Amino acid sequence: MPAKSKAQQKAAGAALAAKRGDAKKSDLKGASKSMEKSMSESELRDMASTSRKGKPEHKSKG
Repeated sequence: MPAKSKAQQKAAGAALAAKRGDAKKSDLKGASKSMEKSMSESELRDMASTSRKGKPEHKSKG
C-alpha cells in the first residue's frame, strides 16, 4: 500500500526504524506510534519506500 502523502511516508519510515530496532520506540509519536503497533515490517517498508515526488505534504480531508 503506497503512502498518500509525504507526512504518511515519513511516519512509516520512523515506525519501520523503531520496529527494526534502529530507533527507540519511546521516541515515536502520533501516527508513527500507531503504525509501528498495527503494521507488519513488510507493510511499513512498502509504505516508507513510496516515492515522494508529486505527493502533497498532507493528505487533504474529504
